[in-house]
Amino acid sequence: MQTLCGWIPTVIGIGVRALAYRAILRMEGRAAIERGVRLRFANRIRLGSGAYLDEGVYIHACPQGVQIGSGSLIMYGSVLHTYNFRDLPHAHIRIGRDSLIGEHNVIRGQGGVTIGDRVYTSPLVQIMAVNHVFDDPARSFVGQGLTAEGIVIEDDVWIGSGAVITDGVRIARGAVVAAGAVVTRDVPPHTLVGGVPARVLRQIDGVDHTDGKTVFLS
Repeated sequence: MQTLCGWIPTVIGIGVRALAYRAILRMEGRAAIERGVRLRFANRIRLGSGAYLDEGVYIHACPQGVQIGSGSLIMYGSVLHTYNFRDLPHAHIRIGRDSLIGEHNVIRGQGGVTIGDRVYTSPLVQIMAVNHVFDDPARSFVGQGLTAEGIVIEDDVWIGSGAVITDGVRIARGAVVAAGAVVTRDVPPHTLVGGVPARVLRQIDGVDHTDGKTVFLS
């Protein structure tokens, strides 16, 4: 199916794929899939109404699947991956409604990744719900196993470009992660965090920090 329909350009291709991919995906209402999207274990992928997969997106959905909520957008070149050769029990990716996964993001869901509603990630963000054990210097890390605790990103979170979210982290509602941050511990609600490792820079408390810049609203 992907070989037959995946290459067709323009809105004609989007229309053809919206119909044809219903045979291999679980789709609620209409979703838009651009050309060049690659899907593995497509029967474990669920797209909500109005979901959008941009060109070059790759989704690998075993074993517990990938769910993308209504109105959510997965932008160019992003990878959503739950490949699970060690039988990890919670491998999945769940993205809520009206969220945006920016260009060239990588989401590794071996420990489970849950992303809420209206979450925006900027380009080149990495969300990695898996980690190698490397404590024994006498053995290669390859043979020391993995940990996979999972990552939760609550509603209304914005993650800046190039940030890395490591396994076991919860980012609470309304938080903002600065560009380039490496988040290694939980982020409190309505805080701005940044740095390596990330720390709280300030509370988001209603004080205007736009410094007179023009604000454009949708």
